[in-house]
Amino acid sequence: MRKPVIAGNWKLYKTTDEAVALINGLIPLVKKAKGVEIVVAPVFTVLGKVKSAISDSPIKLAAQNCFWEEEGAFTGEVAPKMLVDAGCSHVIIGHSERRQYFAETDGTVNRKIKAALKAGMTGIFCIGETLAERDAGKTWEVLDRQLTGGLAEIPAKSLEALIVAYEPVWAIGTGKTATDDQAQEAHAFIRGALAKLYSRQVAETTRILYGGSVKPENIKGLMAMADIDGALVGGASLKADSFAAIVNYQE
Repeated sequence: MRKPVIAGNWKLYKTTDEAVALINGLIPLVKKAKGVEIVVAPVFTVLGKVKSAISDSPIKLAAQNCFWEEEGAFTGEVAPKMLVDAGCSHVIIGHSERRQYFAETDGTVNRKIKAALKAGMTGIFCIGETLAERDAGKTWEVLDRQLTGGLAEIPAKSLEALIVAYEPVWAIGTGKTATDDQAQEAHAFIRGALAKLYSRQVAETTRILYGGSVKPENIKGLMAMADIDGALVGGASLKADSFAAIVNYQE
């Protein structure tokens, strides 16, 4: 059984006081959630405070990015071991906004995944196509390239500590959401690609999340799909009640 994961990506939102207020509001709303892994990913500056706030809760802490070196003259970067030191167990890698605005490539994503795994973290490895790529019929080509490049030289045993997140770029922050069937089709393709890269067993045990305007209104339909194992939530994770409704989708 693949345990579902609901992860909230807070992006560039929430000062310290706002972050603590959000997490304190969320904790009582999800304390009875069963059979689901809950993750929140705040900005670097509030990781410590959020970690303290969730210490007695089932919520896990993620960072939104990391660097591929452990230390050195890399001004502005944060190493995986530093994230672990701050209390993180997870890290988002290769988010489409990182690829779009900060020139991340499949190669740099691959280096970050390796570094995160080496530090003992669970990586949330993001892939997905743009609207132009989907309209051009290149969705499968893009997903295959991103998977192959991002996972280059990463052994099968390491996939146990890796979560894949499919996020169609055209559905992020746009209010548009892939239909349940569109999302399932992409997830099934990704699982098939993992089977070709590794094995059917690896593919069947790897969790694949959907990300792209996930809301309380559409989570049940998405989670009913055979190959969707959770969600990477953006805007709806910025309010305790809406994120809790997604976490508690089984109720």
